[in-house]
Amino acid sequence: MASYHSQKRLNLRGRDGHEETVAKADVTLADIARGVKSPGTYATNSFGKHSLLSTINVVRAVIAAAAQPTAGKLADIFGRVELLVFSVVCYTVGTIIEAAATNIGTFCAGSVIYQIGYTIVILLVEIIVADITTARSRLFFSYIPALPFIINAWITGDIQASATKHITWNWGIGMWAIIYPVCALPLIISLSWVGIRDKVRERGLFAHVSQSLRSANPFAETPGGNAFVRLAKFSNELFWALDGIGIILIIAVFGLILAPLTLAGGSAGGVPPKWGSAGIIAPLVVGVCCIPVFVFWELRAPVPLVPFRFMKDRAVWAPIGIAIFLNFAWTMQADFLFTVLQVAFDFSVKSTSRIALLYSFVSVIVGTCLGVIVFKVRRLKPFIIAGTCLFMVAFGLLIHFRGSVDASSSVRAGVIGAQVVLGFAGGLFPYTTQASLQIQVPHEKMAVLTGIFLAMYNIGSALGYSVAGAMWTQLLPDELEKRLAPINATLAQQAYGKPLDFIVAYPVGTPERTAVIGGYQHIQRLLTITGISLCVPLIIFAILNRNVYLTDEQSLVKDSDVSSDEETATEHVAAEKK
Repeated sequence: MASYHSQKRLNLRGRDGHEETVAKADVTLADIARGVKSPGTYATNSFGKHSLLSTINVVRAVIAAAAQPTAGKLADIFGRVELLVFSVVCYTVGTIIEAAATNIGTFCAGSVIYQIGYTIVILLVEIIVADITTARSRLFFSYIPALPFIINAWITGDIQASATKHITWNWGIGMWAIIYPVCALPLIISLSWVGIRDKVRERGLFAHVSQSLRSANPFAETPGGNAFVRLAKFSNELFWALDGIGIILIIAVFGLILAPLTLAGGSAGGVPPKWGSAGIIAPLVVGVCCIPVFVFWELRAPVPLVPFRFMKDRAVWAPIGIAIFLNFAWTMQADFLFTVLQVAFDFSVKSTSRIALLYSFVSVIVGTCLGVIVFKVRRLKPFIIAGTCLFMVAFGLLIHFRGSVDASSSVRAGVIGAQVVLGFAGGLFPYTTQASLQIQVPHEKMAVLTGIFLAMYNIGSALGYSVAGAMWTQLLPDELEKRLAPINATLAQQAYGKPLDFIVAYPVGTPERTAVIGGYQHIQRLLTITGISLCVPLIIFAILNRNVYLTDEQSLVKDSDVSSDEETATEHVAAEKK
C-alpha cells in the first residue's frame, strides 16, 4: 500500500529558501504557545480528585496513540492546511471545556478534545520537517520546532505563579484558547501561501481508495449524483481508509486495561481498594479479550492501522521499542512531579514549573548542538546508546535525591541536578531515534511509520501513567495514614486528595508536613526504582538498532527501488558498511 504521505509530501524542496524559512518560523511560533499550557494538577486538586491526574493522563495518551496514524491519513484525504485548522479548533474547544469544567468528568472530556488537537499538530510538524530535510540534516531541523521550549522553561513559571496568585486556574487554562489560535494563524497562512493546499489536492494517497473517496466526497466542487448517496459512500470509504475498527480496538485495548489500574486504589481515610468491584474487573476482562481481536483484525484489515509487515525490520522495531520504554520510564518520574516538588521539597510554584521543564530546556539545547555534530560525523547510533546509558544514570540520581527523607538545600540542588542530567540524556536519543527510523525506510512509507512511532511514544506514556497512578493510589493512602496516625489521622484524606491546599495550612517544619513529606518521598523512591529498571530494555533496543551512514538524500532507501523486504535489508546493510 502506498503510504498516506508519500505522494503528498510538502513541495518546499526546490523552492526558494525564503518560503521554507517562513514555514519553519511559523511552526516555531505556534510551538511557543503550545508548549506553555500546563493544566491538570491545579484542576484535579480543586475538585479534590488529585489522584485522578494519572487517569486523565492515561486517557489522553491512549487517544493520542490512536490519533497519530489516523491524523496522517486525514491529512492526505482533506489536506494539510485543513487538518491544521481542525487541530487548532480541537485544541481551542478542548481548552475552553477544561477551563469551564466544574467537575472531573467534564475536565477529562475537555482534555481528550484538547489532546486530539495537540496530537495532530505534533504529527504535522514532524512530517513537514521530514519532507524538507535530508537524512544528514534531519536531526538538526527536527529540533527547530522544539526551540520554544528554551523560552517556555523560564516564562511558564512566571505565568503559572502569576495565574495562581491573581486569577483562578480556570482562566490560567482558558487564556490559551485565545493565545494559541493567534500564534497558529501565521503557520496556517504561510502553508497556504506556499501552495501546499493545491499540491495536496493534486496528488493521491491510498491509490486503491483515494479515487473513490474523491468521487464520493460530498464537498467536491463538481459532484455528481445524489448528495445523500455521495455522503454515505464517502463516509463508508473514509471509515475503511482510516481503519475505523482498528482505532476502536486500540482504544479499547489500552483504555480498558490501563485506566482501571489508576482507579482501583483506595484512598486515605479508610476507603478500601476496589479491585473486586465489577467496575474494575469488567473493563479489564474486556480489554484483555480485545488484544487477540485487534491482532487478528490488523493482520487482515484492507488498510491496517499498524503495518505489521514492517515490524520485522530492526530499523523499525528497535526505534519503536526505544519509544515505548523511553516514555514508560520517563513518565514514572514525571507523572506527579509537579506535586512532589511542592509538597516534599517546598519549591514555589515558579520554581516547580521551571524544574519540571528543565528536561525539555536541557534536551533541546543538547539536541540542537548534537544535530550540528551529526551533520559532520554522519552517524546516529553511538549517540543513541550514550543517551540511553546516561538516562539510566539520571534515574540513579533521582532514586538518591527524590527518595531522600532529607529536604535540605543540598538535596534540593540534587533534585535539580538530576533533572538536568535526565534532560542531557533526553537530548541525545529521542529525536535521534526518530530520525534513525525515518531515514531507514522509503520516504513513501515514512509518514505512516512516523505516525506509528509517535503512537508508540503515547503508548509508553499510557503505560507509565497507568503504573505510576496505580502505585500512587495503592500505596500512598496507607503510607500517609501510617505516618499521620500518631499526629492527626484525619488529615490523611486532605493530604492525599488536596495536597496543594494541605501545604498552605501546614508549612515545612510542622509535624504534619514532615510526616507527609516522608510519605511522598517513599512513593517517589519506588517510582524511580521502577523507572531505572525500565532503562535496561531501553539500552538493549538502542544496541540492536542499525548504525547507518547518513547521506544527503531524503532517505537511505529509495522508494522506486524497494519491491521486497530483502531489497530493503540489502540497502540497510550497504548503508551500515559505508
